[in-house]
Amino acid sequence: MAKISTSRVDKLLSSMGYGSRKELARMAKAGAITLDGAEFLDVTKRIPVTPDLPTRMTIDGEALDPVAGMVILLNKPLGMTCSHKEDGVLVYDLLPDRWKSRSPKISTIGRLDKQTTGLLLLTDDGDLLHRVISPRRHVKKTYRAKLARPLNGTECDLFASGQLMLEGEDKPLAPAELEIVSKTEALLSVVEGRYHQVRRMFAATGNHVEDLHRERLGGLSLPDGMLPGQWKLLGEKDIALIFQ
Repeated sequence: MAKISTSRVDKLLSSMGYGSRKELARMAKAGAITLDGAEFLDVTKRIPVTPDLPTRMTIDGEALDPVAGMVILLNKPLGMTCSHKEDGVLVYDLLPDRWKSRSPKISTIGRLDKQTTGLLLLTDDGDLLHRVISPRRHVKKTYRAKLARPLNGTECDLFASGQLMLEGEDKPLAPAELEIVSKTEALLSVVEGRYHQVRRMFAATGNHVEDLHRERLGGLSLPDGMLPGQWKLLGEKDIALIFQ
């Protein structure tokens, strides 16, 4: 049986972005923290950190956030940046403010450029992040590309050949799958994550991507009806779909 770790409540909640230890002590004395339905007054006490803690503890009447291993599925809107450091509107601005103070920090699993929309995952689980982006895992990423000019008919074979060399690189791309939707629209599935890869692949054929939207990551898709900017927390079954 796995050993259950314990933590001081003020240390745990501070790492989750709920405030400093002094602020949490004041919140507890004001009755803002409950555990199993009772007020939790002494945040210096240690408690077991179990997976069901978010169903047992409340802060200001709201259920506790996931303690660790949080995975967020976001429908990334146009014009937002996947970075902690760049200027402008960031994808992190769509999440609760307190999550910006979590430790470990929440980061995107890979990136979508500013002009690309669609499925984006964020997590504080470093092991999961590296498993998803690892080249050895071959996690397939599927994009819907709308093009400036009609496809010329050579793209399917070229992308699948494993011989396409992008400008400025010295290693050919891994084989990729292209599904033609119309003369100017296609679904492209890749297993790598090179810089602006999809846009550069179509540029190598003399075309230009006008709109790019990521639809799937492995076997995981955006839920029907999820609007740009909306997000949800993923459970274990959803996370498992990534590696299918």
